[in-house]
Amino acid sequence: MELSVYNIEGQETSKKISLDDTVFGIEPNDHAIYLDVKQLLANRRQGTHKAKQRGEVRYSTRKLKRQKGTGGARAGSIKSPLFVGGGRVFGPVPRDYSHKLNKKQKSLARRSALSQKALSNNIRVIEDVSLEAPKTKEFLKIWKNQQLNGKKLLIILPESNKNVYLSSRNLPNAKTIIASDINTYDVMNANELLFFEGAVDIVNHLFGAESDTPQEANSL
Repeated sequence: MELSVYNIEGQETSKKISLDDTVFGIEPNDHAIYLDVKQLLANRRQGTHKAKQRGEVRYSTRKLKRQKGTGGARAGSIKSPLFVGGGRVFGPVPRDYSHKLNKKQKSLARRSALSQKALSNNIRVIEDVSLEAPKTKEFLKIWKNQQLNGKKLLIILPESNKNVYLSSRNLPNAKTIIASDINTYDVMNANELLFFEGAVDIVNHLFGAESDTPQEANSL
């Protein structure tokens, strides 16, 4: 697959860039995408939630009232979950939500996400931009020139670029990452992928040499 490269003015140049078919041209595997997104979001959870149970609440342990003759139910302790301030039944306790995902599944999920964006024509490639200073106004002008204003955008750089990152981080609905940090969630969460020209070759190289195929993936 080939895409035209646009300049910062939003005009199509004579340059074409090749997208590796093993990265951007496979049949998307929705289940692999689901598993990778699920793992990423689960691994972000802190798991530090905690509610005190009956044995952890600090109250008196005396019996509240006599066992019989009051006309009410028996009550042995104010720590009971039946009373306000008592312990919670089966409350949350600290736990680790993270789980492992097969390396080939993660690779398949990323390639499936990229292929899905390519199939829906939601990928645009622009020439590498070098800003002299971090200016949001300048980067917003580039964004508008590409006719992507208002869309949720994932900007993919070939390498770390502090000026571009600082210029774009205040833009609404825009996130900037480098090509080596690309992940399934960010790709699927964006309406449009804006690749800097040099980032395409890096993505082709990172994911294009995998041995698993769409046929193997369907057996997951």
